[in-house]
Amino acid sequence: MTTMTFDAVSEHRPGPKWHARWQRSWPAYEAWFIARGGESGPDARACRAAMQRHMPELISTYDQLVAIAGGSNRAARFLSTWCPPTYLGGCSLAARADDSGVRLVRNYDLSPDLNEGLLLRSEWVRPVMGMVEFLWGLSDGINDAGLSVALAYGGRSEVAEGFGITTILRYVLETCTTVAESLAALRRIPSHMAYNIVLADRTGASASVEMRPGGGAVVMPDALATNHQREGTPDRPAFTRTYERHAHLTRLETRAAELHKSFTSAPLHQDRFGEGFGTLFTGEYDPEAGAMRLIWPDEQWAQSLDAFEEGSRLVTLATRAGWTPPEAGTDWTMAAYVDWVQVGRDYAAGRGQPMETYVSAARQTENTTTAVLQGRGERAILRG
Repeated sequence: MTTMTFDAVSEHRPGPKWHARWQRSWPAYEAWFIARGGESGPDARACRAAMQRHMPELISTYDQLVAIAGGSNRAARFLSTWCPPTYLGGCSLAARADDSGVRLVRNYDLSPDLNEGLLLRSEWVRPVMGMVEFLWGLSDGINDAGLSVALAYGGRSEVAEGFGITTILRYVLETCTTVAESLAALRRIPSHMAYNIVLADRTGASASVEMRPGGGAVVMPDALATNHQREGTPDRPAFTRTYERHAHLTRLETRAAELHKSFTSAPLHQDRFGEGFGTLFTGEYDPEAGAMRLIWPDEQWAQSLDAFEEGSRLVTLATRAGWTPPEAGTDWTMAAYVDWVQVGRDYAAGRGQPMETYVSAARQTENTTTAVLQGRGERAILRG
């Protein structure tokens, strides 16, 4: 067993609550940003210019967040998510509408160490409620118009010039009211990696979109997605079981109101937390009611935009039988440095190592990075 805390927070404009989350999460994100080469990306001025060019409606919120975060160059670059380091995930998505209602359902599959567990209700441009990633982006959410959206990793780690997908989802929910409006935005704003997006709105309209690295949004025939795209070969398909999950979703004949039940069992629900690939939550969005539920095997948490309740839930995530927990003493503060892509590939190939092996490698990466940064600092002092 492993546990994870989920928080529900409401704050109309960025303020002390957001600052508290920044203080809590930034040290790990900063370590990840440095270790993954973020320092070699665009500078803060270029990042803000990209935000102004592609997402002008969010520029005032972005400036406010940067100021609350302390105004550093690194914080500004990180929060823009313009040409960020690579990051991956799992996930299964589907949307459906019939006489029982409209629903968008998603499974969020990842390591518990790599998720913020934050449901945030805000009114930055308009009322929005969703699961936060990268401290202000969203992995899924809903707005006051009933527009709902969720993402899944597209299966390829190649990168190009673009924004982190979580910021794009935030933009869609802050500025769009329908699936049609969302598709126009997704076609216009470049994503830095391959991602799959599923959308649904209050009218019952839905869509699945493949976001290509560097720009391009291709609408797919069915409103469902896992972790591969029509073109290209996905990373570690046997490990993620992306084709198996996609085929299962394609065959589903479940009514919209019952769709969530299919996501809480195999093959959609994952329990390989020790391998960095478990379902942390099932999210069900109801566009007509402006509501959502976080669902786990033994409990659920319902929220709505009109009656949002702050609070916390400690959730137990059950691991599959036969898995041996990490050995005592593993330093999980190094999680930001772990090469989770390599972990997945090793387990998929049947050569998975004890987690301490990967943590030790991460520790070496961190030590090397620190030494390089210290060396740069010493050289800067000498030049001064």
